[in-house]
Amino acid sequence: MGNINIGNFGDNFRGERMIFLRLFLTFAQIGLFAFGGGYAILPLIEKEVVISLRWLTHKEFLEVVTISQLTPGPIAINAATFVGYKVGGIMGSAIATISVCLPPVILVLIVLKFLKRFETNVWVNNVIKGLRPAVVALIASAAYSLVKGGGIAETKGLIIGIISFIILRTKKLDPILVLILAGIVGIIVYS
Repeated sequence: MGNINIGNFGDNFRGERMIFLRLFLTFAQIGLFAFGGGYAILPLIEKEVVISLRWLTHKEFLEVVTISQLTPGPIAINAATFVGYKVGGIMGSAIATISVCLPPVILVLIVLKFLKRFETNVWVNNVIKGLRPAVVALIASAAYSLVKGGGIAETKGLIIGIISFIILRTKKLDPILVLILAGIVGIIVYS
């Protein structure tokens, strides 16, 4: 019988555990500071996943945002699921998804317990008033980052984006319908 070298197995297992721990801590932190949800969370995800940890390129991040918009569910959860899968497979996907949800769920439970005491508190209301403009700034930052990162790489894309924006603002069409129409236009224009 040959000798079995379990040294590599041990190293791989430790490396896997470290990736899982890093996924958990990264997405728990994102979930904890995800005020405003949706697009407001994108700069946080981009900073951690693209800039700091380099788990995704800017192009891959843009693809995650696009896919997250097309699939059911909140963008943060969809993004966490995708990044977790890319970095750590199915287990990484589960860990990232759970960890991005855990802090907000805990915070909501705490807030609900004390809501009646603080709903008329001037300090709490002032904090909320201060957070609103910051959430708008986060959403604007996400939009800028998506455009800068190649979301609108050429004139055709810019035209599709402008027309989609105008339709959304003036015609009040369902955003899903606008996405479908933009996809069809993309097939026609880019073929």
